[in-house]
Amino acid sequence: MDSWQFFFPIEPERSDLLLAWLEDFPFDAFQETGDGLFAFLSADEDPEAIAVQLDPLLRELGITCKREIIPAQNWNALWESNFSPVQVGMFCGIRADFHAPFQDVRHELVIQPKMAFGTGHHETTYMMIAFMETLPFQGAHVLDFGCGTGILAILAAKLGALHIDAVDIEEAATENTIENASVNQVAGQIAVFTGTLEAVPERLYDILLANINRNVILATLPSLYQRLSNGGTLLISGILETDRAHVFEAAQNAGFQINRFTGRGNWIAASLLRP
Repeated sequence: MDSWQFFFPIEPERSDLLLAWLEDFPFDAFQETGDGLFAFLSADEDPEAIAVQLDPLLRELGITCKREIIPAQNWNALWESNFSPVQVGMFCGIRADFHAPFQDVRHELVIQPKMAFGTGHHETTYMMIAFMETLPFQGAHVLDFGCGTGILAILAAKLGALHIDAVDIEEAATENTIENASVNQVAGQIAVFTGTLEAVPERLYDILLANINRNVILATLPSLYQRLSNGGTLLISGILETDRAHVFEAAQNAGFQINRFTGRGNWIAASLLRP
């Protein structure tokens, strides 16, 4: 499918703020570069309507926007040219199938992102993976809420999770999750659903993974609490440091205990417990 490419020339130190705001728009994927931020919109969407909605935000930030149609066949060339392997300590390495295998990591993931989010490059995904090293996945029931490429669900499978559900509102993401699960030979361990949290069958989980954005996390904290077993853990990211206090207050109001959090760039990830 063709896509609209929106380019925002913005300094790297301000791109996180723009990215957080753009997550409320129907963009399918983002790519940060030293020159600015690229956002990709399905050709089915109305770029003129999106541009009108973006105008007040861009005026406030003092930046412009350029857009052009990108033929579908160019997408893979775009991400391949910018997708370098990622290593999270000695714990996990993420690469594409055209990269050489890692030699010094415990777990290797082969990810082809296409139009889905989650390659380990962004601070939020990196922190979620680092957090996962500390959790008891062996024999656990896990939900990857907002699965993107399926990277976290696939890692959970490699860490010994007994059952994994993965859900995303974007059909392109769930299709990509299924494909990546097969490439990593864990397809039989992951059930994939398209839709909101309500699309996932009612069951309790030991570990919930939610690398999404502030608004979705705030809206679903009570529902996520109900889906978590007593003593279970919710990992969250996609939250700017400036929103940390607000999100933590909402989490505590929903019944969670704040276990610990970490930061990378302007973003945070946190471990929340259901007592």
